[in-house]
Parts: sequence; C-alpha cells; structure tokens
Amino acid sequence: MKWIVPISLLIFFELVADIFAKEWLVQSGYILATGALVSYVIANSFWLFALKNGSGLARGAVIFSVASAIVAIILGVFLFKENVTKVQMTGMILGLVAITLIFWND
Repeated sequence: MKWIVPISLLIFFELVADIFAKEWLVQSGYILATGALVSYVIANSFWLFALKNGSGLARGAVIFSVASAIVAIILGVFLFKENVTKVQMTGMILGLVAITLIFWND
C-alpha cells in the first residue's frame, strides 16, 4: 500500500490546480494560470509514483477520479458557492460505494 501516499498527493495537487484554474477563470492573470499548470504537472508526477508503487492503472484511476470529483464538489459548494443537485449527490454516494468496493478484501 505504498501507493496511497502518492495517490493522496496526486488528489491534493489536482485540487490545488483546480482552485487556481477556477480563480483564473474569475480573475484572470498569469500567476493563477501558471499556478494551475504547475500544480497539474506536480499532480501527474505523483501519478507516476503511484503506478510505480503498485496502485495499478484501473484501481488507481478509479480512486483518483472518484476521490478528486467528490472533493472538487465539496470545494465547489463551500469555497465557490456552487450548487449540488440530487443527481450529483447520488453520484457522490455511488462514488464512495465504488471506492469502498475497490478496497474490499475477500
């Protein structure tokens, strides 16, 4: 499970990049755009370490996608005052079920 830390850092830097990108959308500016691009590069570097340490392409990609989507929705709601529909909330719950099933050991 050495891949948990790189996956976590991947998710963290992806979310930092998303915040920079959203702020760039609202305010513009080269600093915000550069922050987003640099954060995306750092995030994807951790993806390489996660793969090398055994996350597996399928398992790692699903965990990254679902976890980053859930955290992005939470950031969108609380930081940027976006709305979440019932369908989106259902998707978040199903995503949590998916991650639980991926980690389930028989």
